Amino acid sequence: MILLSTIRILKFAAQDFIRNFWLSIITVIILILSLFSINFLIVVGVISETAIDSVEEKIDLSLYLIPDAAEEDVGILKSELERLDFVQEVNYISKNQAMEAFQQKHSNDPEILETLRELGKNPLSPSLVVRAATLNEYEKIIDSLATLSKHTIIESRNFDDHKSLLESMQSITSRVRDTGILVSIIFIAITILVVFNSIRIAIYTHHKEIRIMKLVGASPWFIRSPFLAESVIYALTGIMGVIAIFYPFLHLLQPYIAAFFNNADSLDLIAYFNSNFFIIFGFQFLLAAIINMAASLIAVSKYAKR
Repeated sequence: MILLSTIRILKFAAQDFIRNFWLSIITVIILILSLFSINFLIVVGVISETAIDSVEEKIDLSLYLIPDAAEEDVGILKSELERLDFVQEVNYISKNQAMEAFQQKHSNDPEILETLRELGKNPLSPSLVVRAATLNEYEKIIDSLATLSKHTIIESRNFDDHKSLLESMQSITSRVRDTGILVSIIFIAITILVVFNSIRIAIYTHHKEIRIMKLVGASPWFIRSPFLAESVIYALTGIMGVIAIFYPFLHLLQPYIAAFFNNADSLDLIAYFNSNFFIIFGFQFLLAAIINMAASLIAVSKYAKR
């Protein structure tokens, strides 16, 4: 009996979906746009998180030492820095190493190399490159410099450029995310209105059948069930549609992501969505089904009571 009722409910919902074909198509398209905007938000979040992590890995604090700093003093300063709890690593770059790196960087600029040869000496300073355990701890390192016994050999430091870059990236990401959330909310609101009106039209189309079902003693939930099932059909069709559209979009986007990170393996969006397929699209299906069913219940409740 339960199986027969379920089949009838699903058959009724499918027939109504097909009967109001163009209205159903519009509803599904709006739902696809809502889901697409949500998935685009996920893409923005993954890209921004990867980009920020990539920048954080390259961030360090460079302490430039006075040119005539004694090796013994440099060794003491390095040891004191390494003993700080929030310091992960300290690397010493000598004047010769700094010169080699500078010459390699400007190997295609003969004027700069010629200027170095005319100087007849190495004008670069030795430095200590400090890497913190986390980004927030660089300020602690900077605040601790004055407490070190050999802090007087520190001529200058360089960290503000990296920090401002990261803050700019986080600000841009936040704005894009906020805009995406606003667009998603608008599409979700439109989806609720469209589903609500679609169900109202379906109820009006079947008002005679509803009256007959009430006359023969059908329960309110039995009357509501086909419309709830139709809402689930909308959600299922919408999620299938967004999958069919979103994966080609990822294929088009992936080369640009690889070019942005200068590494094809740094972020594979397709692999990310594949590995989280059931979590991402399963949750979205449940969300769409719940929203659609809620709109259906609101639309059908007053009619079922008549």
